[in-house]
Amino acid sequence: MILAPVFALVLLAVALAVWMGRARFAAMKGGGTRVGPGAPRNADWPEPARKVSDSFHNQLELPLYFYVVVILALVTRQADLAFVVLSWLFVALRYLHAFEHTGRNKLRARFGLFAAGAIVLLALWLYLALKIYTAV
Repeated sequence: MILAPVFALVLLAVALAVWMGRARFAAMKGGGTRVGPGAPRNADWPEPARKVSDSFHNQLELPLYFYVVVILALVTRQADLAFVVLSWLFVALRYLHAFEHTGRNKLRARFGLFAAGAIVLLALWLYLALKIYTAV
């Protein structure tokens, strides 16, 4: 059960990567931007392509710590129902954050979703640490 939220979060990252590629290709094809030397991430993309790109890259930041805590929970055999529920809550918040990021992109709402996800992620780490150190 613990791997289902991981797969759901990877699905979000893959969907955003595909969307980002399509948005960037459309912008280049339509003349909306020109990519010069260097990283395409630094190009002057139109807003829709930039929002999706930023959201995709955001999936490579905070979720990294989620993947690590899940792996540790699996290795230590501490992934119980509470851990799975917290994991799904984190993933749901990441989806909501991505929808806000690629949609209205209101900073206050986006930050609230990011902060809520960070708090749930911290709760996952604390919960795992307590389970490991109180089981001794």
